[in-house]
Amino acid sequence: MALGLNVDEPEATCDDPNCPFHGTLSVRGGTVDGVVVSTDMDRSAVVEREYDVAVPKYDRAMKRRSRTPAHAPECLEIEVGEPVRIAETRPLSKTKSHVVVGRIDTDRDLGAASLSGPSDAESEAAMSDIEESVAEAEDGGEA
Repeated sequence: MALGLNVDEPEATCDDPNCPFHGTLSVRGGTVDGVVVSTDMDRSAVVEREYDVAVPKYDRAMKRRSRTPAHAPECLEIEVGEPVRIAETRPLSKTKSHVVVGRIDTDRDLGAASLSGPSDAESEAAMSDIEESVAEAEDGGEA
């Protein structure tokens, strides 16, 4: 266990000064679990978490999403769709004040449902249903 958090130190090493494992960056404050939705930026990732907010007027819960930019050290090699844990740090840039500290194994739904669209089998089944209904409509219109 490293950093005082419940995460393991990665086996790979890096020379990133903003790596909490191999550099001088210290972590502080809270941790957040979420799903990586973007890794397009250099050494950065956008982590999205989904949470419920109570709506007293309707006595229901409403889902909200929050996206947090975080520094992604090279030694972790994270990809889009992976559940990760991020920890708060000093400000690294205008928007980044968190760093990815590791992947997590979880059965919880952390959000980012839009990443996993329908499977190919589901898409093919839906297309065949649409084609059948169009064919029935055409046959019914001519008769």
